[in-house]
Amino acid sequence: MNPVLRWFHQLGSPPYFDRFASRWSPWFILSAIPLLAAGLYMGLWVVPPDYQQGDSYRILFVHVPSAWMSLMVYSVMAINAFIALVWRIKLSELLAMACAPIGAGFTLVTLLTGSLWGKPMWGTWWTWDARLTSELVLLFLYLGVMGLYAAIEERRAAARAASFLALIGLVNLPIVHFSVVWWNTLHQGSTIRLLGPSSMDSSMIAPLLMVTVATKLWFVGSLLRRTRASLLDAEASKDWVQSRLREPDHG
Repeated sequence: MNPVLRWFHQLGSPPYFDRFASRWSPWFILSAIPLLAAGLYMGLWVVPPDYQQGDSYRILFVHVPSAWMSLMVYSVMAINAFIALVWRIKLSELLAMACAPIGAGFTLVTLLTGSLWGKPMWGTWWTWDARLTSELVLLFLYLGVMGLYAAIEERRAAARAASFLALIGLVNLPIVHFSVVWWNTLHQGSTIRLLGPSSMDSSMIAPLLMVTVATKLWFVGSLLRRTRASLLDAEASKDWVQSRLREPDHG
């Protein structure tokens, strides 16, 4: 078997995943902290003001990575939801459900920072713009997945129902992404391309890239920790969990 495929097959084993998450989740989170701190410091205090928006544009160093993550986390959730529904893999169910609160957090930050940015630019905290409205729908989808998962007592049935809702919500992702192209909106079009020509000043790309990488590292670390906690709860009666919890250092 291909080594990569063999590793993914092993990762589907609850005891193996527990050891993997226990070992690597702190490293993902710890590696995100200096990148996030450096990126925010450069973005908020070092790079020059924008020639049109002045200092108010600096919120993009939080807003844009959060917006990207809101879409990426939903994609990861939907992929695991599909695997859970088709192959009934318990770990994928837990991964999908662990994505929802993280994605909801990023989406909420996106909406809040978008409002803060929109006030000086548009003169209002909120407008029913296509991009903003579709992003709000994305938040409702995350909350819907979380609520449906919590509403059903039997955990695996709850995960399957919530996974089905997550897959239905996939239709909103291209609407969020292409809303500024499909409709005449107040929200500006894509001016940031990390791969390819960008209309941003080159000095602004480095801190934005740092924060973007940091949010992804933090997401992976947080996802591993959340999924591991759910896995230990779901498998609490299994011998491997009891022996794992008896170990002096079990993470």
